[in-house]
Parts: sequence; C-alpha cells; structure tokens
Amino acid sequence: MTKKYDVIIVGGGPSGIFAALELSQAADLNILLVEKGKDIDKRSSLVCGLGGAGAFSDGKLTLSPQVGGRLRDYLGEADTEALIKYVDNIYLKFGAPKKLYGTGDKVDDIRQQASLIELRLTPVPIRHLGTERCRSVLKAMRTDLNSRLEFKLEVMASTIIVDNGEVRGIETETGEGFDCHYLILAPGREGADWLSKEAKRLNLTTHNNPVDVGIRVEVPVAVMEELVSVLYEAKLEFLSKSFDDRIRTFCMCPAGEVIMESTGGCDPVITVNGHSYANRKSNNTNFALLVSTTFTEPFREPIAYGKYLARLANILSGGVLVQRLGDLMNGHRSTPIRIERGLVQPTLRSAIPGDLSFVLPYRHLTGLIEMLQAMDKLAPGVASSHTLLYGVEVKFYSCQLQLSPCLETEVSNMFATGDGAGVSRGLIQASASGVVAAREILRRSRH
Repeated sequence: MTKKYDVIIVGGGPSGIFAALELSQAADLNILLVEKGKDIDKRSSLVCGLGGAGAFSDGKLTLSPQVGGRLRDYLGEADTEALIKYVDNIYLKFGAPKKLYGTGDKVDDIRQQASLIELRLTPVPIRHLGTERCRSVLKAMRTDLNSRLEFKLEVMASTIIVDNGEVRGIETETGEGFDCHYLILAPGREGADWLSKEAKRLNLTTHNNPVDVGIRVEVPVAVMEELVSVLYEAKLEFLSKSFDDRIRTFCMCPAGEVIMESTGGCDPVITVNGHSYANRKSNNTNFALLVSTTFTEPFREPIAYGKYLARLANILSGGVLVQRLGDLMNGHRSTPIRIERGLVQPTLRSAIPGDLSFVLPYRHLTGLIEMLQAMDKLAPGVASSHTLLYGVEVKFYSCQLQLSPCLETEVSNMFATGDGAGVSRGLIQASASGVVAAREILRRSRH
C-alpha cells in the first residue's frame, strides 16, 4: 500500500532543510524528505547528499536581496529583505558566527575607487561560516529535524506524479511510490537536469537562464588582503571593452584552496571551485571570474554548452587545467617547470599545466583578461604574470520554471525552490525560498 504524506520534499540541501524546519513547526503534518545522496557524516560527494552542495561550500551567507538569487522578483525588495533577516537568525541559532563583513565607511571608499576604474562594486553584508563550520551548522539542523519528519536517504526521485493538473506524489527510481498533498521540489544544482526533464515531460513553462562560464584565479594572500579584510568577498562587475560582455567575481576564498568538483547532474563533468576554512589558512586567495552569456534563439541548451567547455578541459587534462597568466599572455602553454618556477604555487596540486586558449572561446578569454587588468588597478598584483588561472568554472542555472509569487508551479500544490529551479544562486536565498513554499503550504493547510 502506497504511503500518504501531507508534504514531500525532494532534495536535502539548504532549500529543502529550511522548508522542513518551517513545516515541522506544525506538529500534526506528516512530512517526508527524500535525498538521493548520503547523510552528512557519510558523504564523499561535494555536491550530492544531505546538506547539498552547501555542506561542503565556503559557507558565505550573503545578506542582501541584490545578490544570490531572484527572490525579490517574486516577493519584492522589502519582503525579501525581511525573509533574509529571518533566515539569517536561524543560521545564527544553529551556530553561525556573529561577525559581519561588508559594512562601514571603508566599503564606500572601496566602491568609489572601483568606480574610477570602471568596476562596479555591489556592497553586501556577508557572514562567513567556513567550509567546516557550514557542515556543522547544517548537521545541527538535521539533528533538530530527526524526530519531526521522516528522512529517506540514498533514494532518488525519478518521476513526479500529476493527475488533472494537481500533484499526487512521486515515484523513485526503484519503482516505489509515495503520495502527497503538497510537493516541494528542491533538487539543487545537482538535480537541475532532472528537474528540467521532468518539467518538459509535464509540459511546464520554462525559461533559459544565462550560462556562467569562466576561470578560477589564484593569487598570493597579500594581493587581495585590503579588499577581503573589509568585504570578505568583493562583488565586482565589469563590462568588457571588446565585446561589452558582463563579467563578475564570484566565490572569493581568502587564504583558501582551489578544489575539483564533479558537477552537472545526471551527466557529470569535472569543474573547478574554491573553499575557505574558518581554521585552516593557505598562502593564496582564490576567486572565480565568470562571463554571463544570454543566447538568442534557436539556442536552448545552456547546460549542454557549459558541459561542452568543461569537457574540453577534461579532455586536455583529465580534470582541471592550470595556466600562469604570463604564459597565456605570451601564447605559451604552462608546463610543470614553469609552474614550479612561479611565485604562486597551486593549492590544487592535481591540476594539470596546460593552455586555456584551447578551451575557452576567444570572446570569453578576452573579456576575462580585460577584467583581470582592470582589477589590477584596484588590487595590484591580480594581473601579475605569476597569477594562476584554473579552468573551467561553470555554473549551471538553466531550468527557470514559471512560478507564482509563492513559488508554486503550474501544477497545483507543487512548489519549486532553490538553485535547481533557477530561483537562487547561494545559501541564503536557497534557504529563504524553502521558507516561502513552506509558509504557503502551512497557510493552505491552516497552520
């Protein structure tokens, strides 16, 4: 006999966990959380498992409606701001540090300096958990939820069951069925492919997001010290001179480490990312530079395009490529000897020296170099010949479902939240989107 639940949550990342925290305040709701990966303590995958990619992320809480997602498009600025504050307080309750970066008079000074060299700085209050503390905070949330809902881990949802325009439940890849009154889809970036395919099967309206492709840059700690000591993460944007493309910094990791990750859902590729730890420091700071590209018709496959570029790097290196900026500018591939002679030693020792010009399109590479040269005026040393460039970094945000202000899909009582649905691009707005859907379910079920 198929078991019936009031609410099923698909995905155990920040969005799914915060939806569960909100829903479990109602003692009489029967809630099931389904997660295809392992429990937090048993995980080996960086992007899959309870806690989602967030459990192994750098743990930055960006406390502004302006970055990290599209929630203000659904809720408006004021409501999004209030919700971010609510979610931030929950993180604090479960062990997030109280220190805030990105506030005060020095921020305005840096913003003015940036504007003089055609860089736009978006000041953002940031709370930095650190990779190890991020994991412990999410683990504390999971412990809190243990007795208040049912978890099914290492179980993959394969099919959404809909009847007459209303959600009825899910079926797993083993053929097991679970019925529900309400369904929250929070599959994260790892599940974006699956959600896109299910949306297509159900004839739901979707919109393509831009694909973000670029590199991870690694420099000595001293180069970025003045910026990161005030901002922790400098959210900088630049319009390339040659092509007028928008290029931005992302995921700045002071005294951090560059890492490899397998990403892209059902058809994974190896890409590059970065971490910073609260209690473990390296000699380098790393950050991503991403080119945001919106394609015109008939292009409809941003995920496929991002994977194609990542696979080029995988083919050439077996994983991640690394190149000195000086070698790139001089038309040389980097070699182990050139890397060894350089002043910046890679924190990702398994990266293979090579040539990024064989991977990234000329248009992207030109824009990335132009931004490095602009940043060098704000933080001298960024465009040094010794600066290391890793490739490629890709952010998959393709499946943006048509959603109501409460994040309900075109299927009645089925909601979509978090990064996998194109709603968010970071921990805070992913978490907040889970709360939005949960509150609407509580309202409908009169709690």
